[in-house]
Amino acid sequence: MDAATGQSSGKIVVSGVSRVFGDPDKGFKALGPVELSVGRGEFLCVVGPSGCGKSTLLRMFAGLDRPSVGTIAIGHDNVARPMTAMIFQQESVFPWLTVEENAAYGLKATRTWKGAESQERVDYFLEKTGLSSFRKFRPDQLSGGMKQRLSIARAFATNPEILLMDEPFAALDEQNKLLMQQELASLWEEFRSTVIFITHGLDEAVLLGDRVVVMSSAPGRIIHSMSIDLPRPRHASEIRRMPAFARYTSELWDILGHEVLEARRQENRRIQGRAQ
Repeated sequence: MDAATGQSSGKIVVSGVSRVFGDPDKGFKALGPVELSVGRGEFLCVVGPSGCGKSTLLRMFAGLDRPSVGTIAIGHDNVARPMTAMIFQQESVFPWLTVEENAAYGLKATRTWKGAESQERVDYFLEKTGLSSFRKFRPDQLSGGMKQRLSIARAFATNPEILLMDEPFAALDEQNKLLMQQELASLWEEFRSTVIFITHGLDEAVLLGDRVVVMSSAPGRIIHSMSIDLPRPRHASEIRRMPAFARYTSELWDILGHEVLEARRQENRRIQGRAQ
């Protein structure tokens, strides 16, 4: 296995991808070159300093942005299933729809609604995320954690081949974050979609991921790939007590810490440059 790519082929194959904002020659190079392969059914966590291009890469997987250079190949194994669903850090539920209508939105927007069969699927994921009793509520009647559970229910209801998650629990308090991590892990164990999960939390990455890749400071590159050999299903209270958990998080910080300091130095130079 290659240390940077993780696997030689997979569900997603990124080859020589760079992203430049502005002028191709003089613009800001946010990302690249990136080489990466993500396996089918893999739960991949991505960590890196702020501004390294993690979200930009995720947006490319979703088709919301395009590389300036390089290619991204994504295998679509079942045309009856949506290719991707995305969960953002910010609230992304529709305030004018009920909980039930929000959960069904993805199925209806992708024209994969199948009447009673789809309604059963929506009901199932509302139950799995603890929202069945709130199906007629509006989002303004929900807590932040409930809104994120609703986003997860909506994403899983569409049965995507790839689930893209951009720091989805960052805004939650620690208790709700732990609950959401456990619920996500349980759902993934059941359905095994390919997951790309961006996080700043090394403990979160180790708890959830089959593999964690580390990105450098901007322009972001994959500088390390670490397979996480911890038993599944994973229960946070048990996993966090294992010596291997502490070892993984410590090794990741040894690699990432230098990049975080470099990102800080880059930001300081930009601020000083603007002040002159």
